[in-house]
Amino acid sequence: MSIRNPLYTNPKPCKHLADYKLRNGLSGFNSLQNYLKTNPNGQSSVKKHSAEIPRCNFCNGYQGRLYLCLICSSISCSIHCVSHTESENGHDIAVDIERSELYCVVCCDQVYDPDFDKIVMLKHIMDLPRNRNGIDEAGGVMRRSSKRRRLLSGQQLDLKNSKLLMSMRDQRAKSCYPLGLRGLNNLGNTCFMNSVLQAFLHAPPFRNHFLSDQHNHEVCRKKSSDRLCLPCDIDVIFSAAFSGDRTPYSPAQFLYSWWQHSANLASYEQQDAHEFLISVLDGIHEKEGKARNHIKDNGDCQCIAHRVFSGLLRSDVTCMSCGFTSTTYDPCLDISLNLDTVNCSSTDSPNKSNKHNENSDVSTLLGCLDLFTRPEKLGSDQKFFCENCQERQDSLKQMSIKRLPLVLCLHIKRFEHSSIRKMSRKIDRYLQFPFCLDMNPYLSSSVVRNRFGNRIFSFGGDDLDTSAEFEIFAVVTHSGMLDAGHYVTYLRLKKQWYKCDDAWVTEVDEGVVRASQCYMLFYVQKMLYYKENEDFSSQPVPSQSDPFLTISGY
Repeated sequence: MSIRNPLYTNPKPCKHLADYKLRNGLSGFNSLQNYLKTNPNGQSSVKKHSAEIPRCNFCNGYQGRLYLCLICSSISCSIHCVSHTESENGHDIAVDIERSELYCVVCCDQVYDPDFDKIVMLKHIMDLPRNRNGIDEAGGVMRRSSKRRRLLSGQQLDLKNSKLLMSMRDQRAKSCYPLGLRGLNNLGNTCFMNSVLQAFLHAPPFRNHFLSDQHNHEVCRKKSSDRLCLPCDIDVIFSAAFSGDRTPYSPAQFLYSWWQHSANLASYEQQDAHEFLISVLDGIHEKEGKARNHIKDNGDCQCIAHRVFSGLLRSDVTCMSCGFTSTTYDPCLDISLNLDTVNCSSTDSPNKSNKHNENSDVSTLLGCLDLFTRPEKLGSDQKFFCENCQERQDSLKQMSIKRLPLVLCLHIKRFEHSSIRKMSRKIDRYLQFPFCLDMNPYLSSSVVRNRFGNRIFSFGGDDLDTSAEFEIFAVVTHSGMLDAGHYVTYLRLKKQWYKCDDAWVTEVDEGVVRASQCYMLFYVQKMLYYKENEDFSSQPVPSQSDPFLTISGY
């Protein structure tokens, strides 16, 4: 990809992987290809002897992660792979047998290499069943192998053909999973990226924008010489995900493009999924804002990021001396919520075996929203300058939602940072959340009426012009420690939940989702969610002024 597009620059790869390739070239990769096996779901693994269960050469164990050394083919478990590297100089790079992913033992991390990825994908192609006309059959959708090879060599998928596939109901019926449900390969600590991309792929108005050619990467790149375009790379991912191909996809070009946009985050280290979400939406806004005028007369941006995810928050600061209130409005792409630690219980926790402590208590999403809109007395160092008193006074601050977005992203603050103690920690408290969410109590109209009672007879504002009932469609979870965790996304498609764990996609029960440690919750307006039984169409995403324009296909 970097050869085809010279403006992309890759961050420096793992030093140990670079040394390995310098000494051995691609010989180890090529020899490994003969032992790669692809299962019907498109997931590859390493099997040297089909009749034998791989075992660690040190402890003879076979459970957990096993790694195959690319130099001597020795197999080690996650505990003893370091021992092997220490005893054998230069044996730093191994392959995860279960997932066919490169692993640097010295860095204790997955590493990504485009040459290795091509060899794995080529093996996928070679293992695909073919009919007598030389056409590949995968995921219930037939596609010529020559086109698959063009995609492998770096040319992007033909968007028109991918959208033609979506009208083939008979082909879709043959697939066990809904169209668009496709695993994403981990490119080296990129589970934070994959988890958010899965939510993007299945956010109805966001998805419909790209699948209806509102941003076509081919047209865009003909008009502009700028090759760094996040919307173009997202369009390519949509084309790949909705092509019908079930083999895991590697969003490497998107990763490079995002690195260019967020140079401070360009590394193979784990990043925060919420920070990544905001960064990508800002990148889309920045690109589409340059392309054409996206500002309406009322000041609202009409780029796809803001049309789908942007809402408006209201902040009221009231002087405690005279009652004067100052009101400000701020746009938001998500709402960050503190975990409610007051109105909680430990009786409904999914892990009842734990001893009672703050991490075993149960918070509720509604409690978090109540806490968000609850009046808060500002500290003495935040005294408010009252225009009526003409001096700084103690004050109360209250937040509310002036306008709801089409897709509501709720971010749960699980990572706590203390500047005084100079330490950070993760809050493992369990959170109960509803699948159907009524946001009416948290709208500005409701909050202000509740504050002043029936003395307010009418409330002007656009919070009454949009639906306040939402349905959940994606949950991004975080498991593990603050500095060594893993992100997974659960998707709700046609009333069935699916777990997207990088390249692995499996069906799960809703109980698994409810028991997960949610980090970001994605809700869509109910009237958009219940269009799921209709076919995809080319209708554009509605503007905020007309949120009830029908969008089909979810």
